[in-house]
Amino acid sequence: MIEETRTLNGEIVAVGENVINHPSHYNIGNIEAIDVIEDWNLDFSLGSAVKYICRAGHKDGNTKLQDLQKAAWYINREIERESKK
Repeated sequence: MIEETRTLNGEIVAVGENVINHPSHYNIGNIEAIDVIEDWNLDFSLGSAVKYICRAGHKDGNTKLQDLQKAAWYINREIERESKK
């Protein structure tokens, strides 16, 4: 998503991808990862797993495998938590 970033007095300080509010690695296709997480009311662990799955292979500095391993870590954490109930 391309957006302007402005100071409090309205001066444009940056034009381009909004890496704070809508980073491109979480915004593949028509649905942003955070929208899915919030709409499905996912807790932290499951939301994090979805986030890493959505961005897998799209974030600079992270390989697809790294992101999938992070997703698996959060899923395994949730499995452990659920198994204790």
